[in-house]
Parts: sequence; C-alpha cells; structure tokens
Amino acid sequence: MIFKLIHQDSHSKARAGELLTDHGLIQTPIFMPVGTAGTVKAVHQHELENDIKADIILGNTYHLYLRPGLETIEKAGGLHQFNGWHKPILTDSGGYQVYSLSGVRKIKEEGVTFQSHIDGSKHLFSPEKVMDIQRIIGADIIMAFDECTPYPCDYEYAKKSLDMTHRWLIRCCQQFDNTQPKYNYTQTLFPIVQGSVYPDLRKKSAEFVAKLDRDGYAIGGLSVGEPAHEMYAMTELVCNILPTNKPRYLMGVGTPANILENIALGIDMFDCVMPTRNARNGMLFTKNGIINIKNEKWKNDFSPIEENSDLWSDKAYNKAYLRHLIHSGEMLGAQIASLHNLHFYLWLVKQAREKIIDGSFNKWKNEMVNLLMTRL
Repeated sequence: MIFKLIHQDSHSKARAGELLTDHGLIQTPIFMPVGTAGTVKAVHQHELENDIKADIILGNTYHLYLRPGLETIEKAGGLHQFNGWHKPILTDSGGYQVYSLSGVRKIKEEGVTFQSHIDGSKHLFSPEKVMDIQRIIGADIIMAFDECTPYPCDYEYAKKSLDMTHRWLIRCCQQFDNTQPKYNYTQTLFPIVQGSVYPDLRKKSAEFVAKLDRDGYAIGGLSVGEPAHEMYAMTELVCNILPTNKPRYLMGVGTPANILENIALGIDMFDCVMPTRNARNGMLFTKNGIINIKNEKWKNDFSPIEENSDLWSDKAYNKAYLRHLIHSGEMLGAQIASLHNLHFYLWLVKQAREKIIDGSFNKWKNEMVNLLMTRL
C-alpha cells in the first residue's frame, strides 16, 4: 500500500492524498460506506461503483465470521470474490462489537470470549485469531484487535484497557508479520489509537502506535457518546503526533459536520452507518440541511429529493413519493434514501478534496457546517 500526500491546506490541517492498494486507488479524504455483513444495506454493488462512485467499502470481522462463516468466504476466494466488489475493502476487527456486546462477553488477557447474537454459541477472539480471520476474509486494509472503551469511562479503566490494547497490538503485528495473504494481493494492518477522552492516554497511545511504523493508523473509541468538542480535541491531539506521511482513519464518524471538522484536523478516512441507517428511518442529508421525510410538510412536495444533484434517483423521484414509500414500509423507500445519503456523503468528501487543492477549504468548511446542521 502506498500513500501520497497531494496537497496540504494552508489555513487548516486538512490534506488531500492518494492511497494506492492492489484493488485500486482511493482518493482522500474519503468516506467508506459500511457493508457490515458483506453488503451495504439496500444498495447494489453496481450502484456503489457507478452511481455513488465509492472507492472503498467496509466489512466486519465479527459478523462475517459468524455468517456466512470463514469456510464459505475462503472457498469463494475471499470477500472480493464472494460479494463481487473488486475495489478496495477494509475490515473492522470486531473490537467495536466487543464494546457493544457488553452483556454477553468477557475480556481477558488472552482475548475476548463472547456469545453469538445469532444462536448464542460461544467463541473466542484473540489478537492472533482475529489476524487469521482477516487474512481469510481478504480485506486490503485490516484493523488491529482492540477494546473500544465506553463513554463515560473512568480513568483507571481507560488506562488498564489501553495497556491491554497495546499488548494485543504487539501480538497482532507479530501474527500479521508471520503470516502471508491467502490470495494474490497485498494486505496491510492499521493499529488503533485508544485512550477514551483522556489527553495523556491518547498521547501515550498515539506515540506507541507511531513507533510501530505501520502503513496507516486508525483512531478508535470516539463517536461513542462523548460531546463533539471532546472528539475534536482528542482527534487534534492524536493527529499532531501521528506521522504526516501515513493515512489517518477516524473510526465510526459521523455526521456530515463531524466529517468536515475532522478533515480540518488532519483526518483522511471515515466510516459510519449513519447515512444508511438514518436513511431507512427517513432522514436525508442534503447540501442545505437535514430532511425528515416522514414529516407532514413533504406530503405534497413534488420537487426533487435534492436540487442540482447528479444522482439519477434524486431526479427520478420526488419528496412526496419518497415520503409515501417510507411511510408504507416499501423496500424501495429504503433503497432510494440510502442511495441519496451515500451519494451525499461521497459528494461532501470529494468537494472537500477539491477545496483543499484549490485553497478555499477553510472558508467553505465553515459555511457548510452551518448549513449541514440546519433542520429543513
């Protein structure tokens, strides 16, 4: 994997770059649609590629391990062959699921024992096993196994968790370096910076992972309920420590405004379920603000979903019709809304890239943030 910085904004820490993998080029800053179980919900692969123009999507180790299972994925020749997506893929290691399954898991030095949410069966994820699983899944970029601490989280727990995450990271690196990709392309491992919202722990973690000299770095444990100003403070602190010549991935973030503010702090890569999850519930993100399409005010509004959009669905369907589909529980409603929101997110980061390169990012960002938070 090769990362190249194209341009650095002069009024902020925003960067435009290129990330080259064996499955293609990723232009940064980038938003990565989340395909938890090997698919982005309600969206076809050809729509991701041709309409939304995504450079990369995500899969999730925990979910893919449980279903369809490693045997099926390996027999297919890896996730790219299994799901028919031939551009880059990133896999989350399952650390967030460790966080979210707090009632049915036990964390020990060896790893995490958990019960499947599907059938209650018991499983163990160790750092070594998670590396092996991600080798089989075959993502281009794989994540280290970590513990994502909750918010709020007391200092002593956060410190203990961070120290264990660092010990797990060393084991991840050793296992990754001692194994080979199963398919005929390169994989790369990103360590994850943790430390909750405690500056000294975040600094310690960022310095620790930076010394490992991997191809890229992720920042985890944010966007878990903390106020936005704490997220931004932790992101800024970490970005000031991580190498400037490596990509930085802020995991699970977030709203359009969150993304722009974090781009300004030096983040290159984002993912979040928000555009698709919220779409299925009738929330649309637009260039002028947020629409709750379920509201009565859209019942007889026959204007396009988004004016001046280059997405075919925004031109073909009007707000009143989409409101009708969502209220009726029609699958097409979720499809149209998901297409729209993902297209908007990808449009937003591509615009940010253009503004970084032409030198107008900071002014544009400040104007856009106010618009994006408006409820229409």
